[in-house]
Amino acid sequence: MELTLLGTGAPAGLPRPDCPCAACATALGDEARGATALLVDGTLLLDLTPGAALAAARAGRSLTGVLQVLLSHPHDGPAVEVPAGLPQPGRVPDGRELALLTGHRVRAQALDAPGTGYAVTGPGGQRLLYLPPGGAPAGVEEQSSEPYDMVLGDVLGRPDALARLRAAGAVGPTTDVIAVHIDHDVPPDGELPRRLAAAGARAVPDGTTLAVGAFEDVPDVPRRTLVLGGARSGKSVEAERRLEAFPGVLYVATGGMRNGDGEWAARVSVHRERRPGSWRTVETCDLVPLLKDHNGAPLLVDCLSLWLTDAMDSVGAWDDAEWAGGGERALRARVTELTDAVRHTRRTVVAVSNEVGSGIVPATASGRRYRDELGRLNAAFAAECEHVLLVVAGQALSLRG
Repeated sequence: MELTLLGTGAPAGLPRPDCPCAACATALGDEARGATALLVDGTLLLDLTPGAALAAARAGRSLTGVLQVLLSHPHDGPAVEVPAGLPQPGRVPDGRELALLTGHRVRAQALDAPGTGYAVTGPGGQRLLYLPPGGAPAGVEEQSSEPYDMVLGDVLGRPDALARLRAAGAVGPTTDVIAVHIDHDVPPDGELPRRLAAAGARAVPDGTTLAVGAFEDVPDVPRRTLVLGGARSGKSVEAERRLEAFPGVLYVATGGMRNGDGEWAARVSVHRERRPGSWRTVETCDLVPLLKDHNGAPLLVDCLSLWLTDAMDSVGAWDDAEWAGGGERALRARVTELTDAVRHTRRTVVAVSNEVGSGIVPATASGRRYRDELGRLNAAFAAECEHVLLVVAGQALSLRG
C-alpha cells in the first residue's frame, strides 16, 4: 500500500496566515506545510483540503483515480469546494467498515474528541491508522490489536493518543509513526525532529510518498537519557515530554514531600498536575532495585541532585571528619552502584539533574563538596546514557545522541 502525503500541517497550514511568531517565520521551503490530506494508492483521499489537486500534481500524483473521499475533521461537509471529477466527500459512522472495489477496507475509529479516525487495510493486508487533529482513539485500551504498520496523527498535540495505542499493542516497535497536523507550537528546525524522535515518531515534507510496511526509517528511541539544566530552565518539562507518548510511566520523585514545607508542596503539586493521569508516582531514593527490574515500565527520575543529597546525608558527607574518615569512599561506592545499574538496565530511563557548576562558587566547604560531587555524578551517569540534553532557557541542546 502506497501513501502520498499531500499536506502534513495543521488545518490552517504552516506558516499560519498573518502569524508573526518565530515558528511561522522560519517555516520556509520543505518546512512549510499545507493542511493534512492523504492519498492512498491513488484511489482513496482522506480529508479534502484547499489546493489538493495542485498538491497532488506537485507530488507527481493525480486525483483522477480517486473513488472515495472521506472526512475526518469534526464537521459534516467539505472544507472547500469539491474539484471537478472527485466524488462527494463523506464520512463513515463510528465502528462501521467501508469496502472499496479496489480491495481496500476502511473502518471508522471512534475518538474521545469530535471527528473520525480511519483504519485502512490495503489489498495486500498492510494496515494504517489516520487520526484527525486533536483526536485520540476512544476505548482502545479494551481492544486486542495487532500493531499497525503505520500510524499518522497529532503526535505533538495529543501524545497521549500514541501512549494509548502502545498500551493496547496497536503501536509496536516496527510501527512507522508519522506526525501530521503539525502546527506552529514547535520550531520547525532541529527542535521538531528531536522532539518527535523522543516519541518514536518522525515528520516528512509535503508531497512525500511512503510505502506502508517499510520499517527502515522508524526512529530508535534512546533507552537512557539524562536531562541537565539550571533552576527553572525547563528540564523537568523536557524530561516529562520525552515519555508522554508512552504508557504506564513510573515517576520516581527523589525529593519526598518535606512535611511542613508549603513552598515545596506547591512545587510538587505543579509537577503532579502536569503529568498524564496514567502515570504512577513513587517517592524513593532507592533507585537501583527499580533499574534492575528489567521488565518494568519506563522510569522518569526527578531528580539525581536530590538523590545525591540523600546519599551524602547517609554517609555523613557534610562533616569534614566523617568525609575524610570513610564518607568519601562510601559515596563513591553508592555512585558506582547506581551507574552500574544504569549501564545494565533494560528499562527506558529518563533522569533529570541540576547543572550547578557554572555559577557562583559556594562559600562553604560542604557546599563546594556538593557541587563537585554532583558534577562527578552527572558525568558518570551521562557516560551510561545514549542521549544527554542540556536545557537552557527552555531550549534543549543535544550533547549526545
